[in-house]
Amino acid sequence: MRGWSARGPLAVPPGVRRRLKSAVTTAARPRPRHHRTGAPSPVSNRPRRPAKPYRRPKRDPVRILAFEALRAVDERDAYANLVLPPLLRKAREAGELDTRDAALATELVYGTLRRQGTYDAIISECVDRPLRDVDPPVLDVLSLGAHQLLSTRIPQHAGVSATVELARVVLGDGRAKFVNAVLRKIAADDLDGWLDRVAPPYDEDAEEHLGIRHAHPRWVVSALWDSLGGGRAGMEDLLEADNERPEVTLVARPGRSTAQELLDDERVEGEALPGRWSPYAVRLAEGGEPGALQAVREGRAGVQDEGSQLVAIALANAPLEGGDRLWLDACAGPGGKAALLGALAAGRGAALLAAEKQPHRAGLVARALEGNPGPYEVVTADGTRPPWRPGAFDRVLVDVPCTGLGALRRRPEARWRRRPEDLEGFAPLQRDLLRQALRSVRVGGIVGYATCSPHLAETRAVVDDLLKESEAELLDARPLMPGIPALGEGPDVQLWPHLHGTDAMYLALLRRTG
Repeated sequence: MRGWSARGPLAVPPGVRRRLKSAVTTAARPRPRHHRTGAPSPVSNRPRRPAKPYRRPKRDPVRILAFEALRAVDERDAYANLVLPPLLRKAREAGELDTRDAALATELVYGTLRRQGTYDAIISECVDRPLRDVDPPVLDVLSLGAHQLLSTRIPQHAGVSATVELARVVLGDGRAKFVNAVLRKIAADDLDGWLDRVAPPYDEDAEEHLGIRHAHPRWVVSALWDSLGGGRAGMEDLLEADNERPEVTLVARPGRSTAQELLDDERVEGEALPGRWSPYAVRLAEGGEPGALQAVREGRAGVQDEGSQLVAIALANAPLEGGDRLWLDACAGPGGKAALLGALAAGRGAALLAAEKQPHRAGLVARALEGNPGPYEVVTADGTRPPWRPGAFDRVLVDVPCTGLGALRRRPEARWRRRPEDLEGFAPLQRDLLRQALRSVRVGGIVGYATCSPHLAETRAVVDDLLKESEAELLDARPLMPGIPALGEGPDVQLWPHLHGTDAMYLALLRRTG
């Protein structure tokens, strides 16, 4: 049996031998010199760098809050205008945000949501996989970064570094490297340059071109174009208006407050301006905080788009034959139009019944009407199966559920959430509600059919269908909105953000004739 001892070269196992030989010959070999200067090799002579200490990512409350809001919109199908205020309030109470920080967080959330489709098209050019294979939280961080780089005045280096720090906090260091690589590709060009690359030429595909450049789904561009009519210029004006942040508009409820009281309130932040069209409207030009105003805190005034005010005012002022004692709001939630109608009715000695199918929304209606000077009642009821007797009312408003394509300024995520097939779901409901509204009004009474969508399938198509089966006639609504230009050929009215500064509200007035 072969063994080994401390003597002789064969006594060392082969593996150990090779290691020992390497150690001896390396120690005995002279240090290599640089082949030209004779200096020691810069590689072998360089001292080893100490390991770089780990740096914790910096927490940026503004961007973390914006990310949390985007995740809520994506995961829970929430609306930003409902998610963001409580997040901002909590951060302010914790001392994490001041007024400027809150404004930046708001811009990051709304701006990212508005241009989500455009940013998706750009990001897809900068990644090596389909967007559906990118984790949604990573895509939200990338979209936030793209918005800062392409649509704000934030310097590029700051936008990249701040977004990468956010990624380290919410995604981890590994995925933050991916975010960093993608953002550096995005930063290589500006928004116009990217749009030239990702949008097809207008003369090849006009709807896709406008959809990508102005961040609207193709089907929405097509629907808006059908309703608006006209050429490219007006269509681009509308799409651009959809991407602008709307002013905060207040309504002074008649008999309880006045527009002048709101204008004179010293608590208004920034400039307050009279409404463009409604005598009860006041615009907070710089965003302002409505809750700071005394009349708003007391419920004598509220937040309401001027288009919604005009719908209620037109119905209230429509010529009526016979008595005018009882009004109905058949789809009253969340209560803005009901509060204005109730105040207008009270001024004429009429009463208002406000009906809402969802109990929690009926509670919002009751809160909005609280303190109304005239008689009113709020009931939880389905307008398609009404508990009241037919022909009981003199005036009826039915503001039907819809796709909300007229309020994309306020709910920017709705454009990406809605689908063409949603129209099929709303169509029977809209017709049933208008049908029952016409049955609820007396002969000679007026029904106002309203919707916050300009889509022809939700506006004229519904009205035309019901006119065929009901004894009713259309009234010209345009004279009931005096001084307002570009109301169309009538007799119905379509308001537009780019023409009137309002949501795209639609109104048709029908008189029951038999």
